[in-house]
Amino acid sequence: MTSFDAITLEVADLAAAERFYANAFGLGDRLRLRASRQPSAGFRGFTLSLTVAQPADVDLLIEGALDAGATTLKPAGKSLWGYGAVVQAPDGTIWKVATSAKKNTGPATGRIDDVVLLLGATDIAASRQCYVDRGFTVEKSFGRMYVQFASAGAVKLGLYRRRALAKDAGVAPEGSGSHRIVLNGAGDFTDPDGFAWASGQPAGQLGA
Repeated sequence: MTSFDAITLEVADLAAAERFYANAFGLGDRLRLRASRQPSAGFRGFTLSLTVAQPADVDLLIEGALDAGATTLKPAGKSLWGYGAVVQAPDGTIWKVATSAKKNTGPATGRIDDVVLLLGATDIAASRQCYVDRGFTVEKSFGRMYVQFASAGAVKLGLYRRRALAKDAGVAPEGSGSHRIVLNGAGDFTDPDGFAWASGQPAGQLGA
């Protein structure tokens, strides 16, 4: 099983991003930051999701993110699948915080159970095959809509249709330029949608 160890976000203002992520989520070695001024406009083609135990944890983490400077894309609320909210960090990264639980069972802890990267794929079948060829194991698959890979590392990976992913995040699907993200742990390659992978732990500053 292929390991997905960490995410490197490329940000225009490194000091500001370090402050934001230290105050917002506290993801430790799972998130790294490095300075980059590569042009990027609109939807960058991916979202990051934090799964937690209960609605109170969603509210706690979202409140911390907003206090640190994030903006709301979708306010916290219940849905058919649970409870969640979507915010955008000052560097432009879209974060979803969610739980499958609809009721609280205790006080909020802010503990993050999983970090999930969802890539917006133009052709789900082609992207899925690219990752299978690289050693990823499909854990769940819903035709040409969604693919979830089994994870041996600190971050989980999924594929979602680009337009559907943008809709879920509450943004327009159009975008151009750099994704401003590098995925660490599965070797050096670029997938069909231009997402870059680099082997080993990333260099650069810790995000928290």
